[in-house]
Amino acid sequence: MKPTTALVTLAPLLKKPYFTSSEAKNLGIHPSILSHYVKKGYLKRIKRGVYQSTNYNNPSLFQWHDLIQAIHSVKGGVICLISALSIYELTEEIPRKHWIAISHKTSTHPSRSLKIVRYRNIDLGKTSIKLEGITVPIFDPERTIIDAFRLLSREIAIKALRMALSKNGKNKLDIPKLEEYAKELRFNITPYLISLTT
Repeated sequence: MKPTTALVTLAPLLKKPYFTSSEAKNLGIHPSILSHYVKKGYLKRIKRGVYQSTNYNNPSLFQWHDLIQAIHSVKGGVICLISALSIYELTEEIPRKHWIAISHKTSTHPSRSLKIVRYRNIDLGKTSIKLEGITVPIFDPERTIIDAFRLLSREIAIKALRMALSKNGKNKLDIPKLEEYAKELRFNITPYLISLTT
């Protein structure tokens, strides 16, 4: 398919926050044509196999756009602290930067939009979720709450724990896991659990 024809064929995908090379291939468009469009400035390559139109601008439809770009720009990064609390709806804080954890052995370039936090135990509580169809690494709610007590203000941490304890169903806080993480990270969560559950 010629590049000029392909752009017309791609039109439905260009309206989406992101699309994959597989979706383009289903429309008969070869990955080399997508690379051509990236060079020409019609597309942005977000990560391997994931693209976005350079004209896409609809933040109301795509709340986590910048965070997804940020996490894929940091090798081995994991969404943490305020950004993770925000995703889990455990804070009223609005992240002014994207909070990303990296291993204490990893080096990264400074950025105005990123708040980099170095972790010694980066695998503890590490999981992944989908934001707008894109899989991103993040700490689970229990690890995020323990980290909030360790690294953020008590006010933010206590509010996050209170909000987490009020959730039911599949989003219910796993208290044994929370206590296990607290022990592993040498933080005494017991007094806070007692005060908020009695």
